[in-house]
Amino acid sequence: MKYNQVTAKEKSYFSGKMKLADLIDINYDLLNLLPRLGVSLALGANTVEEVCAKSGLDVNTFLLICNVYTYDEYIPSRETLEVSRVEDIVKYLHSSHSYYLQSSLVLLEESIADLLGPCSEKQKSVIWKFFKDYKDEIEKHFDYEESQVFPYVNNLLSESASSAFTIDQFAENHGNIDEKLNDLRNIVMRYLPAECDNTKRGQVLYTIYHLEEDLARHSRIEDDILVPMVNRIEENGSK
Repeated sequence: MKYNQVTAKEKSYFSGKMKLADLIDINYDLLNLLPRLGVSLALGANTVEEVCAKSGLDVNTFLLICNVYTYDEYIPSRETLEVSRVEDIVKYLHSSHSYYLQSSLVLLEESIADLLGPCSEKQKSVIWKFFKDYKDEIEKHFDYEESQVFPYVNNLLSESASSAFTIDQFAENHGNIDEKLNDLRNIVMRYLPAECDNTKRGQVLYTIYHLEEDLARHSRIEDDILVPMVNRIEENGSK
């Protein structure tokens, strides 16, 4: 498998010597990311390296994730992947699943319920069907990763993987989970009656857009980082 090599552009991304607060100033969306990585939001004047040391995180992996969530054009080099820890990637992905199910989708459901007051029962039924279908789909998607993919990676790291499963099977079947979310967004934006509160409609749309963007980054980490890292372990038989 070929990896992109280090470029001068990549070297300009976040570094361990930066203050963590400075990263937040550059991209405040990282505030949603830090708790998933087990990092306190009481940042102080600590550098990224100091925060990672306190949190038991590998600094290279932390920076890798922050760069993905900040820069659309960011592609980690082969060297970056080799010095990052797949254990921390798996922990992050697992924590993100909990975040989506227990926070993002709960917030979205509450925002939708608050918006639908002026709607007819038929309109409410259509909206809730789209939401339920999407929630069922994302739960099924995450369950596969939690029950098959992550245990496989952890067993591979402990040299106890015994199944015929490989990470390429996951890559080949890793589907898009945002189609129904797009449908829900379009209904809220285009088809709900004008009587629906404008501020509440905006809140629902903002929540959907933010979730779509977050999930796209999440998928990039799975496809462009987890898969090649695990491929290398499978090929080399070691970390």
